[in-house]
Amino acid sequence: MKKRVLVLGAGFGGLELCTMLSEAFGDGLDVTLIDKGDAFVFGYSKLDVLFGRTTLDAVRLPYKEFVKPGVRFLQETIASVDPVAKRVTTDRGTHEADFLVVALGADYDFDATPGLADTTEFYTVAGAARLGKILPTFTKGRVLIGVCGAPFKCPPAPSEAALMMHDYLTTRGIRSACDITLILPLETPVPPSPETSRALLAAFAERNITFVADREVKSIDTRRRVAIIDDGREFPYDLFLGVPVNRAPKILEDSGMTEDGYVPVKPKTLESRFPDVYAVGDCARQGTPKAGVFAEGAARAVATTLIARLRNNEAPLTHAGTGSCYIEFGAGRIGRVDVDFFSNPDHPTGTYHEPSVALRADKEHFGASRRARWFNR
Repeated sequence: MKKRVLVLGAGFGGLELCTMLSEAFGDGLDVTLIDKGDAFVFGYSKLDVLFGRTTLDAVRLPYKEFVKPGVRFLQETIASVDPVAKRVTTDRGTHEADFLVVALGADYDFDATPGLADTTEFYTVAGAARLGKILPTFTKGRVLIGVCGAPFKCPPAPSEAALMMHDYLTTRGIRSACDITLILPLETPVPPSPETSRALLAAFAERNITFVADREVKSIDTRRRVAIIDDGREFPYDLFLGVPVNRAPKILEDSGMTEDGYVPVKPKTLESRFPDVYAVGDCARQGTPKAGVFAEGAARAVATTLIARLRNNEAPLTHAGTGSCYIEFGAGRIGRVDVDFFSNPDHPTGTYHEPSVALRADKEHFGASRRARWFNR
């Protein structure tokens, strides 16, 4: 009888995990991938949609095109997870497995920040698309980019949004009539890499972007159009770009899998405290930032472990805790930071690559290679 692997969530982690298992076993393994959505969108594409570089239809990759031997995709909404029995109930039925991998990402907790649900944010696909329609009507005033809590997905993205906003307003000839402020709950834009942070701070200064460090937006008064941060200060705005508080999906909390908001795992193996249950990516406390490339790296490690176990081999420790983030600096230039979270026991390390037009090709290859690998595009 075929072994059954149940994968929850079709983001970077779920897609890569299923692809590797299919490559290793083909139809010899029963892999089920469940996601409530019907398409995948690269996180960085939301900024492109926001600033009118592309359309939502152009960046959606339908899951019906994710076709791999031995893998079936089910568009279903998960209602409950039983990590002991490795049983998952959805709006369409019940699924059981020999191995369960939770890759559900993080949800956005709008209720955690009073007023946020009544204003604008750019971290959901719908939110970015909505702002993309508002931006062309904006002609002057105060642009406020505010993060409502940490940890949050893709830590460089708010900094990218500020720099891209500068370019966008400059191109339209209205930059002199606008102020841009970024509120970030981090001491520096990219803490693991002081060099990257210095470059971003220099870019902010050069473009007259105000950076408010180590603070988070606690509430928004939409009537007065002000954001209140955690030290009580108020920041007026005419256009607000919010980043909601992140949290693991509530169904994982209800299942008893979470501690302090996320699923705890052993960083090197991604094992949860439940036998044969793994968690990867943004829903897990895996020792790395919440970003697609780190979810993908964790998924590769779990896939390598499962392949070894299913072949009755010793499972190697392959989760390196490394990844590269591309950072939009504006003017068509992209920087890159290569981050390593495990090699140095004292603190993470980061290697900075200066922004260039040439690195844009690297970023495009990053996306194109995964589109081809996962969706045969």
